[in-house]
Amino acid sequence: MLQPRITLRHIYSQGQAFLPALRRPYIQAADSLRPSTHSSPAAPVPTFAPQEQLQSTTAQTGLRRYKPRTPGQRHLIRPINDHLWRGRPLYKLTVAKKGQSRGGRNHTGKVVVRHRGGGAKRRIRLVDFHRWGEGAQVVERIEHDPGRTAHIALVRNLESGERSYILAADGTRAGDVVQSYRKGLPKDLTNSIGGHIDRGLVASKTAYRGNCLQLGMIPVGTPIFNISLDKNSAGTVCRSAGTYGTIVSKGQDEVQKEMVKFLEDQGRGRQGQALDISAFTHDQLAKYEKAAGYVTIRLSSGELRLFDKEAVATIGVASNALHQYAQLGKAGRSRWLGIRPTVRGVAMNACDHPHGGGRGKGKGNNHPSSPWGKPAKSGYKTRPRNKINKMVVQERPRNQGKRRKRA
Repeated sequence: MLQPRITLRHIYSQGQAFLPALRRPYIQAADSLRPSTHSSPAAPVPTFAPQEQLQSTTAQTGLRRYKPRTPGQRHLIRPINDHLWRGRPLYKLTVAKKGQSRGGRNHTGKVVVRHRGGGAKRRIRLVDFHRWGEGAQVVERIEHDPGRTAHIALVRNLESGERSYILAADGTRAGDVVQSYRKGLPKDLTNSIGGHIDRGLVASKTAYRGNCLQLGMIPVGTPIFNISLDKNSAGTVCRSAGTYGTIVSKGQDEVQKEMVKFLEDQGRGRQGQALDISAFTHDQLAKYEKAAGYVTIRLSSGELRLFDKEAVATIGVASNALHQYAQLGKAGRSRWLGIRPTVRGVAMNACDHPHGGGRGKGKGNNHPSSPWGKPAKSGYKTRPRNKINKMVVQERPRNQGKRRKRA
C-alpha cells in the first residue's frame, strides 16, 4: 500500500518549527580574498592623513560562491557588495539607451563592433567626471552602474541641494562627506591655516578619500583615480574598477633640486631662502619652467606618464576592486550583458575567414590573422612610428610573446 504524501501546507499549519529544516541555502560561503601583489589597490599611504581615510577595503570584503543547485550556479562567483542601493536610479540623472548602437552599428546600420547585441534594457547614468561643483557634498547612497565596472555614488550638495552622480572611491559609504577643490581652496580654509598656503598643511585638511584636488596639491605617494589630462577636461584615466595611479614625483620639486645642484657646482649658494636666478640663462629658465608644470604618475599598467599639475584627480582607488575575480557562471549572463558569442576562425568557411575551410581543425599554413587578413600575432606593430606620445616617460611592460614572470 502506498504511503500518503504529507503536503507542505499540512506541515505549515502545524507550526513553523519545521521550516528552517526545509529551507535550502543558496549561498555556500563567502571567501575572503587577499589582493595580489601585482594588482593590489593598496598604494603607499601618506603619513599626513589617518589610515582609515585612504585605506582600501578590499581586504575586508570577499567573494560569494553559491551552492550548485543549477549548472549555472556551479561556477558563479560574485563580489560581496551588500552596501549597494537595491532600488532604481535617480530618473532625471539617466538617459535611455536606444537605437542601433546597442547592436554595435553606426548611423548607416553597418556593424563596426562585433559581438554586441541584445542584452537587458538599461539607462545611461549621467556621471559628473568634471567635479566643478563647490562646497561639501554628502553621499546619499552607492549604486551599481550597468554601463561601467566601478560603482557610482549619488551625492547631494549641502548648500544648493543639487544631486549628481560621481565615481565612488573604494570604501566610500552612505553618509560620507566629499568635496571638490577644482576651482581652488575656499577662503574659510585658507583663513584657518593662517592665510599662507603650505602644501603639507593643505594636504592634511583636503587630501581625503573621495575629494577632488589638483595634482599639484596632492602629496607624493597618494593613490588617485579619475585623472584628467589638463585643467579643463573631464577625468578620463583610471576610471575602471580597482584601477588607480600613484604620484611618483613632482616637477616643481625636481627642478628645485636641479637648480640647487647647478648653483653648488658653480660655486654659488642661496641668497637667503631664494635662488640666484641670474646664474641661469634664458633657455635654462624656460626649460625649468616647462618641467615644473608637470607631475609624474605611475598608472596601474606600470606606465610612467606626465600630467599637467593643474589637472585634477580624485583621492583613493576606484571602487569594486574585486570585479576582476568575478565569474559569470554561464553563457546566458554574457547575453544579458549584451555580449554575443565569438566564433573561431577555424570553424568558419574559407570565404568568411583566412583560417576557415579545409579538412580537419587546422588553419592550414596561414599565419594568425584577423577576418580581414591583418596579422594578429608575431609582434605585428599597429601604431605609427612617427606618432610618439611625448608625455609618456616609460612605457608599460610588455610580454613580447613571452610569459611574464610572477613577482
